[in-house]
Amino acid sequence: MKIEAVSVGTPRVVRWRGKEVATSIFKAPVDGPVAVRRLNLDGDRQADPSAHGGEYKAIYAYAAEDAEWWSAALGRPLEPANFGENLSVRGLAEEPIHVGDVFCAGSAVLEATEPRLPCYKLGIRFGDPRMVETFATARRWGIYFRVVKEGELQEGDVLERIHRDSEAIPVYDIARVYVFDRGDAAAMQRLSAHPRLDPSWKEHFVDRLASRAAGTGS
Repeated sequence: MKIEAVSVGTPRVVRWRGKEVATSIFKAPVDGPVAVRRLNLDGDRQADPSAHGGEYKAIYAYAAEDAEWWSAALGRPLEPANFGENLSVRGLAEEPIHVGDVFCAGSAVLEATEPRLPCYKLGIRFGDPRMVETFATARRWGIYFRVVKEGELQEGDVLERIHRDSEAIPVYDIARVYVFDRGDAAAMQRLSAHPRLDPSWKEHFVDRLASRAAGTGS
């Protein structure tokens, strides 16, 4: 896998559906080495850390091939980092990547944590509120990484997997179970027991399983 672009951005306020909204989904590619910090890349800052950012969502990567698929599906070229991604990666296949898999890029070490979920700010970025549902249906989520070791990375660096997690639970499964297959109790049990899972996701799946057991939820 190869990094084709590194993009960063800071919060800006935009007008959306009659309201002012702060968002950092507008990012732009940068040249040269970029420092990888514990919670983000240098020059990047999240507008809403509760939804994007933090330890388990420090860096967002999206497949270059999926961006090209979207361009064809929408019938127009996309702008750089149109999904708010920090890394555009050629060869990033989501389903074979597991929660807890570890990668190196440049001198940084990253761990795959979770997918991106559909968010109304995709509607802002694409100028179309229907993009949230369209993104969900396409199941081309992209992947968040936490920073295991700070360092530097840049366009042209290889993103190389250096450790495969023994549990082998696809990152993809988190969004699949959350959005679509809400009755997949076996997947929720495996996810909730995973020691590397983001604690907020662990809590979510534990609660879902408890609701199912009590007969109060799906």
